[in-house]
Amino acid sequence: MRVLIIFNHPYEGSFCTAILGAVQRGLLAGGHGCDVINLDQDKFDPVMRPKDLKAFGMARTRPDDAAKLLDPQVGDYKERIEQAEHIVFIFPIWWELMPAMMKGFIDKVIFPGIAYNQTDGKNGGMVSRLEALRGVTVVTTMNTPSLIYRLLFGNAVKHALLTGTLWKIGVRNRKWINLTSVKSRSREQRQKWLAKIESRMRRLS
Repeated sequence: MRVLIIFNHPYEGSFCTAILGAVQRGLLAGGHGCDVINLDQDKFDPVMRPKDLKAFGMARTRPDDAAKLLDPQVGDYKERIEQAEHIVFIFPIWWELMPAMMKGFIDKVIFPGIAYNQTDGKNGGMVSRLEALRGVTVVTTMNTPSLIYRLLFGNAVKHALLTGTLWKIGVRNRKWINLTSVKSRSREQRQKWLAKIESRMRRLS
């Protein structure tokens, strides 16, 4: 299976970086192809510029003209997500949501004419353009306890990304691995998490 990892964490010594390593080891052990978009290393610009918004507006009726306005970096990401059979997002949860680069990736790459097409229905429906995609796994870390994040903050990432973005564009197979209270966890617990993630990626189907 061709797997695309979309990674966002600026610190190379982070637990997210350890998760990235576990995901890569598992995928390679399972015989899967593994491509990594490291948004921080790519120095990805997450800001929607005027030309990006213009492209968004014309993508439905003038897709070729819209594509010409996109950054070359977005064009590269477009080709890579089109080839992916599974996508793995890895990022920390900061202030209850994803960091700016990951949000910018969603804004600029999960985009009409790239990840989905808008239908003619009166409700402005969407249909996925990612024909090869079988599913998505989101792996997140946070220091908030799980119960508080769920009850007080309403599982914000789940609603914003898994439902409000991926479900909306037609991705049916969506999994979320949320590792909580990370700073207070023991080294042994973190190693167990990494081993479980590695095993899960090895068995990905």
